[in-house]
Amino acid sequence: MDQEFEFRANLLERFLEKPSKDFTRKDIVRFVVGNNIKRLNFRYVAEDGKLKLLNFVIHSIEYLEVMLATGERVDGSSLFSYIEAGSSDLYVVPRYSTSFVNPFAEVPTLDILCSFYTNKGEPLETAPEYILRKATRLFTERTGFTFKAMGELEYYVQGKKEELYPAEDQKGYHSASPFSNYEYIRLEAMDLIAQCGGKIKYGHSEVGNFSTDAESFEQHEIEFLPVNAEDAANQLVLAKWILRQLGEKYGVNISFAPKITVGKAGSGLHVHMYLEKDGINVMVEEGQLSPVARRFIAGLMELAGALTAFGNTIPTSYLRLVPHQEAPTNICWGDRNRSVLVRVPLGWLGGANMVRDANPQDESPEYEGISKQTIEIRSPDGSADIYHLFAGLIVAGLRGLEMENGLEKADSLYVDVNIFKEENKKRLEMLEKLPDCCYGSAALLEKKRAFFEKDGIFPRRTIDSFIARLRAYNDQGLSERLYGKTDEIRTLVYKYLHYM
Repeated sequence: MDQEFEFRANLLERFLEKPSKDFTRKDIVRFVVGNNIKRLNFRYVAEDGKLKLLNFVIHSIEYLEVMLATGERVDGSSLFSYIEAGSSDLYVVPRYSTSFVNPFAEVPTLDILCSFYTNKGEPLETAPEYILRKATRLFTERTGFTFKAMGELEYYVQGKKEELYPAEDQKGYHSASPFSNYEYIRLEAMDLIAQCGGKIKYGHSEVGNFSTDAESFEQHEIEFLPVNAEDAANQLVLAKWILRQLGEKYGVNISFAPKITVGKAGSGLHVHMYLEKDGINVMVEEGQLSPVARRFIAGLMELAGALTAFGNTIPTSYLRLVPHQEAPTNICWGDRNRSVLVRVPLGWLGGANMVRDANPQDESPEYEGISKQTIEIRSPDGSADIYHLFAGLIVAGLRGLEMENGLEKADSLYVDVNIFKEENKKRLEMLEKLPDCCYGSAALLEKKRAFFEKDGIFPRRTIDSFIARLRAYNDQGLSERLYGKTDEIRTLVYKYLHYM
């Protein structure tokens, strides 16, 4: 076996000895035959952002070839609200590069993510995957840059209260077994996500630990490596599916909900981004954040409020976005500052060879690595409609790069202090706020919709659908109405525990 692929976690890459982006139909057939695969699953994300499923039994190679080459028909009116029942047929066509072996199937099964096509054989303009594909292509065509992204997937595990090693309230950050009771689920999830093609950076327990009389709640995070936007969205969708399957397997509840209870850490979906040209990270120039990066941030600042329509989609999202906690409420950015909306984390720019200092006995030459500098938007949460969110971030970044006053706008919103401290009150009062409810998010999306609809990236009816869905919650003033009402808060939290 080629040593390059010997340690690949993706079973298809290891067997075929090629990267997934190069998979062909012949490759898939060869893998199926060589690994005694009996079933085929088509998976796809529809209007509601959830992963759908269509099962096939592979009864002949000819049948497999036909399914891989032509796809299958589905009822579009049951998957998209704006498709009429009178002409509802759509095609779902597999994207070979997304193939993976289903880790939960009792019978050997191959799963493939699919794209939607119309009766004319054209991509469905409103399909979430295609909206993201349009955004990434336009961004590269207009700027020459490749947009790379990765998510930080936070979640809670809810199970029976542990008596031997109980959780210390809100002190779970980077805890290890036996003080992290569900580390084994996270580790198994990481292995399976990698096996299914996900590029994982690391995993760890998070701050949120607390318990009631009978139950424990333990927060964890899995963080991914930056990849192109479409792959970044795919791996988040699959990761959520895998974690929920493991919750079912081990009899615990796994939730990505933005808030589990008031007063405890919520779960976010922070997104790290950077731009690349000719394989080089362009977010840094001469050891400083580059003008390109600052312009990109300016676009995120301008459309931040509207982006909550894709990244904070349920009423409990706005129980997380409250002042004086690490979740942002104000539109600003800063370096290593966790009170801002967009954070610029450490990027290995200090110039010192830290590994040489830690290992003076090692005489290996210094590693000339590629800059790891990213920027991180901290507002999205586990309710995010992932494909639309990533497409929205790209639209916002493109807006920033094309703004004449992009650098000035970015510089005016830079904050290098904790804005919630009393001595910084005047600076805080100058900042625009994120919306405090779904209804307010809908209003901002309506106000900024032209930016998202420009160049045909977001179809008008997609924006209409988001606005209608958000307005329907009628959640104006929700935080104030629920203040101190523990039972009502609990009812609302459980209503949206598995929304997305």
